[in-house]
Amino acid sequence: MHKRSDKVAETIHTTVSTILMRGLNDPRIGFVTITGVEVTDDLHLARIFFSVIGDEAAKKSTEAGLNSAARHIRRELGKVLKMRYTPDILFKYDHSQEYGQRIDALLREVGEGHDGDDSEHS
Repeated sequence: MHKRSDKVAETIHTTVSTILMRGLNDPRIGFVTITGVEVTDDLHLARIFFSVIGDEAAKKSTEAGLNSAARHIRRELGKVLKMRYTPDILFKYDHSQEYGQRIDALLREVGEGHDGDDSEHS
C-alpha cells in the first residue's frame, strides 16, 4: 500500500517532466532530467531532484533557473493536482549519479590492482 505522498510525488514527477519537455523561456535551463521527487508527509513541500549534462557552472545556473521558474511550475502543478494545497517546490541537483560513477571508478582501480593470483598471500 502506497502512502499518499508517494502518489503525489509520482504525479509531480511526470507533470514537471512534461513541463520541462515543452520548454521554459529561461536560457539557463538546458537539457534537464528529473531523477526523483520527495514529498513530505504533510504534502507541503516537494523536493525535485534533477541532473543536467555539463560542468559545475551549468549545474548551478540550471538550479538557479529552475528555482526561479518554481512559481510558474507550481501553478501548472496546481492545475493537475486536485488538492486543497499545492506543495511548495524546491529543485536540488542530484549528486547520486556522480557518487555512483566515483564508486565504479574506485572498484575498477581495485580490480586492476588485483590480478586474481593469491599465491603470494598463502
